[in-house]
Amino acid sequence: MPNPANQMPPRGIALLLAALASLGPFSIDAYLPSFPEMTAALGATQLEMQQSLTAFLLPFAIMTLWHGAISDAVGRRRVILVALALFGVASAGCMLATRIEHLWLMRGLQGVSAGAGVVVGRAIVRDLFDGPPAQRLMSQITMMFAFAPAIAPLIGGWLQSWFGWRSVFVFLTLMTLALWLACWRLLPETLPIGKRQTLRPGYLGRTYLKVLTAPPFLFACAAVTLNFAGFFVYVLSAPVFLMGHLGVSEREFLWLFGPSMTGLMSGAWISGRLAGKLSIGRTIAAGYLVMGSAAIINLGLNLALPPSLPWSVLPIFFYTLGMAIAMPSLTLVALDPYPKQRGLAASCQTFLQSGFNAILAGLIAPVLWGSTLTLALGMSGLMALGGLSAWLHQRR
Repeated sequence: MPNPANQMPPRGIALLLAALASLGPFSIDAYLPSFPEMTAALGATQLEMQQSLTAFLLPFAIMTLWHGAISDAVGRRRVILVALALFGVASAGCMLATRIEHLWLMRGLQGVSAGAGVVVGRAIVRDLFDGPPAQRLMSQITMMFAFAPAIAPLIGGWLQSWFGWRSVFVFLTLMTLALWLACWRLLPETLPIGKRQTLRPGYLGRTYLKVLTAPPFLFACAAVTLNFAGFFVYVLSAPVFLMGHLGVSEREFLWLFGPSMTGLMSGAWISGRLAGKLSIGRTIAAGYLVMGSAAIINLGLNLALPPSLPWSVLPIFFYTLGMAIAMPSLTLVALDPYPKQRGLAASCQTFLQSGFNAILAGLIAPVLWGSTLTLALGMSGLMALGGLSAWLHQRR
């Protein structure tokens, strides 16, 4: 059973889990300002360089299906340490790439290992707490995690300006080493041996089938995934959106990531404050009210004004604010029906989101980044589908 509601989490656990979850955003956002130089240095086209995101996201999605199940069998801590070691090796490999194919290969290895932090981290939260305490801890993690997408492109832009694109992957390698040492010393094992599950194919097959065919689980996951996609399409299009449409330099990516991550942190803080005071259903509804208003304002501004700062990025703050209010509650309601297979359920949840992100990166973002209006339309459409999924979950 999770810890009692009045028990405090292990010291520093929220910061450590947020740092683990930040590997994914750092892997995506830190090298975005280097796209033009990397395209020239590796002899690639713009589309081939864009596919380095897909090369990361597709293995990320596939492997997240297994991180949680493996951690259910061998423990949370061991999976985290092995995944961090692989991610560090892959980051060093990206630094040494001389062709776009080399980069794709190493980005794939990064993707295989980067998802362990977010998947196993969610399982650790549910190992420790239930109900409002779990929502508060998840909100704390979300608040701290939000720093990663905000500072990753800023750090990447300055490293690109000072030392060139390879320095970005040197930074990722050193950051991963520091995080491995911190986890080795500080990360507790939260899954007792007596509660571990088997890795027998028959059991796994039945459990995966049970989780991935449950409509309430699928609707909750779809809501989280589509809400996030409404914002993430801007992240995937950041080089074109910022440098192409808005005319900023590689050191000014904070124009996008600053407002969006401020919204994410603020929304997570509000979600934590609402835990235990407002029902989960009403918290989710409040999040959609803010997201929907932001999407409508974004469309209106793009119809009325040419692309410009700050108007082209201002609605993104309010969108991520609403997204972060709803996200912790939607994440928890997806996992709640599976108390004995939290790791596996968290894997399925992350697999569905990451798989759609890979499609978003490879197919949808290149179609939408042609103008700021089409990006705004993409945000509105994806959010509307997410709202429909949340409503269907409530109905079930």
